[in-house]
Amino acid sequence: MGLVFVLSLIAALAVAYRFLGDYMHRVVAGTKHSAVERVVYRVVGVNPHGEQTWGVYARSVLAFSAVSLLFLYAFLRSQSHLPLSLGFDGVMTHGAWNTAVSFVTNTNWQWYSGESTMGHLVQMAGLAVQNFVSASVGIAVAVVLVRGLARKRTDRLGNFWVDLTRITIRILLPISVLATIALIIGGAVQNLSGGTDVTTLGGATQHITGGPVASQEAIKELGTNGGGFYNTNSAHPFENPTAWTNWIQIFLIFVIPFSMPRVFGRMVGQNRQGYAIVAVMAGLALTSVVLTNAFELTGDGTVPQAVSAAMEGKDVRFGVSNSATFAAATTLTSTGAVNSFHDSYTALGGMMPMVNMMLGEVAPGGVGAGLYGILILAVITVFVAGLMVGRTPEYLGKKIGAREIKFASLYFLVTPALILIGTAAAMATSNHGTALNVGPHGFSEVLYAFTSASNNNGSAFAGITVNTAWWNTALGLAMLLGRFLPIVLVLGLAGSLAGQQPVPESTGTLPTHRPLFVGMVAGVTVVLVALTFLPALALGPLAEGL
Repeated sequence: MGLVFVLSLIAALAVAYRFLGDYMHRVVAGTKHSAVERVVYRVVGVNPHGEQTWGVYARSVLAFSAVSLLFLYAFLRSQSHLPLSLGFDGVMTHGAWNTAVSFVTNTNWQWYSGESTMGHLVQMAGLAVQNFVSASVGIAVAVVLVRGLARKRTDRLGNFWVDLTRITIRILLPISVLATIALIIGGAVQNLSGGTDVTTLGGATQHITGGPVASQEAIKELGTNGGGFYNTNSAHPFENPTAWTNWIQIFLIFVIPFSMPRVFGRMVGQNRQGYAIVAVMAGLALTSVVLTNAFELTGDGTVPQAVSAAMEGKDVRFGVSNSATFAAATTLTSTGAVNSFHDSYTALGGMMPMVNMMLGEVAPGGVGAGLYGILILAVITVFVAGLMVGRTPEYLGKKIGAREIKFASLYFLVTPALILIGTAAAMATSNHGTALNVGPHGFSEVLYAFTSASNNNGSAFAGITVNTAWWNTALGLAMLLGRFLPIVLVLGLAGSLAGQQPVPESTGTLPTHRPLFVGMVAGVTVVLVALTFLPALALGPLAEGL
């Protein structure tokens, strides 16, 4: 069953790669504006025909995100005065800060239980709205980097407000509507009910909250966001009722990130370049899915080995394989949704989601973020190859000089610095004491938390208490810096590339569409992670596993 699940998923993604990729290319490369879009431009006060330099584009991204953060923070704090609040109080100061940062940065880390903390209006008009626009920001930044590779002798890279509007209205919104309908058919809840009191089999009374669950679930997965309506996230039957809705959710997680390389290939005028990039993504993703399944199906320990699987922390509706595949999917992207308890995974099985995030979430990564991450890895690869043969490195006709490699190098230094410094700070103070376990597993919980926040993933081992002022503040800073510092560096690299005059290919040019290059990019990705994080992994999951 697990093999059929994975093979059918691969087949569906292969079909979507071309058709959705071509559609997204038409959206981001088109010049016509719909009536609805023109109204948005008029309200915002922008000229849709005026393109921006990378600096102006970056300031637009940062300004929009800052306003979004302030609005969502105020929305959360004033919840008790809003309609459909379900009687919940306003969110406390450090919790509102953490949640606002989390959703604006496409992380959706949650310290709270959604069904007992957030009212319906906050869920719909606050959190779900950010699920759309934060995903659109990621796609827009990726498109700008591709424009930088495709254009020549210009400092113009598009208009942020046009990109944001088109991506939201033409791509995310219609797919989310279709996905919502499919999830409702599958049994997901969609209403404005304040909840129902029911009597359990044990005779106790339990309050079961309803809400606009299916619609939030759709964009949560499609936008690689991950914030669950309920505390148990995609393990809750109201969010993920059956094995086939579980398949739909994994498909939604993967479909845009795996289709983005097609957009890249079409924009640079070489589909084979897109095939090379998606091959790197697919190879790394398939390896991760296989290893995660293997570690959980042949789990360490007396009981898991006796029953031939590690079922602790997994829902019987999904079993080991569908749970392990879901865990790999959400951490290979920046989704962070969970349908099982990662803290209960085997030592090496729990290590795999961490490794997936430490790879930079490029296989295939978050919507947009995965593409610009793997393209920067490609830039680093051609630079390394150029050093090896003594030639000036080039990628798609653009020279990779000192300026370009500085942008690329700084991009990949940001996240490891945040993860390692944050983990060290927690372990060096009393804050690591909030972990429910000690020793290597307790260290793994802390390492996982900062890895998830800094990579804008949002999933958790779930064996650590983070609802304190220190954790909410520290993880909020990790999410904020982990999102916007890399974005500014990507936009700077795009501006540097766009200003160049392409050089013709020569006998010394490294072909970037062949299997050799695919293997080199994958190798560089793994080596960067191994050299950076191996010591930390050795103290946590590797020590526990051995």
